[in-house]
Amino acid sequence: MTTTGDTRARILTAATELFRRQGYAATGMKQIVATAEAPYGSAYHFFPGGKAQLGEEVVRTSGAAYLALIGELFGEDAGTDPVEATREAFLGAAATLESLDFADPCPIATVALEVASTHEGLRRATAEVFASWIDALAGSYASRGIGSARATATSVIALLEGAFMLGRANRSPEPVLTAASAAAAIVAGALRN
Repeated sequence: MTTTGDTRARILTAATELFRRQGYAATGMKQIVATAEAPYGSAYHFFPGGKAQLGEEVVRTSGAAYLALIGELFGEDAGTDPVEATREAFLGAAATLESLDFADPCPIATVALEVASTHEGLRRATAEVFASWIDALAGSYASRGIGSARATATSVIALLEGAFMLGRANRSPEPVLTAASAAAAIVAGALRN
């Protein structure tokens, strides 16, 4: 027997996967609950604001998971070389993109690109998530002696998200691998200044 929390979690997981693969607009609540193997009414029980509320929670939950990954990759236990940590993060991202058969590994970017000019709540949620990633990465860079840490972190996140888009379009990890060198060079340059 499933519990209420299990049903809610399944709906959230199904929505996350569907939004990541096919986008927010192309995903309907019926498809989400069918994928979650949940009763249709349960979606509105847990998310009375409907798809918009569910979408905002997907963005924030996924964003928090990626924020934790930034902590693992760039935290104090990750070593002291921010250039190498940045390069390794991009190499890992390229492998992830390939393992997902070039589906978007970032549900935040998928939703942000789709709704930034049409849905203020989701735009705001994606902006907050991206800001949290930049803040975390900037904090790591600053602790390692980079004075322009926020600008550097913003450049690295933007480079990664753009590389993901090109990798998906080309069905190749090459754009992310190429961006690994560029991101490492940005960090190395910031470290020298």
